[in-house]
Amino acid sequence: MVFVDYPVRSDWIMRIIAAVCGLIAVALGAFGAHALRSTLAGLATADIWQTASLYHLVHSAVLLCIALAWPRARLSFWLFFVGIMLFSGSLYVFSLTGLKTVAMAAPVGGTCLMAGWVTLAFGRRRD
Repeated sequence: MVFVDYPVRSDWIMRIIAAVCGLIAVALGAFGAHALRSTLAGLATADIWQTASLYHLVHSAVLLCIALAWPRARLSFWLFFVGIMLFSGSLYVFSLTGLKTVAMAAPVGGTCLMAGWVTLAFGRRRD
């Protein structure tokens, strides 16, 4: 087993946020696949829940990568975090309620996710 010696900085909060996002992504994915299966099938929104869960989990892993490998890429980190909340969060709520006004946050969240990738790709490395 390999142990990683984390630098002692305020970056620990980024690791915690990334880990909690990943935990919640797995929990909501499983909850949707099992406990909410019939509800989502009845509302015909299982595919929307699955999309929300996939984007949530993938971008949670990105948050962890940034926190561990490039913690000074804070703008990218926070864009991804806000993107997860708005994109996946609005899709989760829409899947259960059918409220189209809530779903309108998804494009804003998707834009934040794309902006996170752009800032990650073109941001200057200062460490």
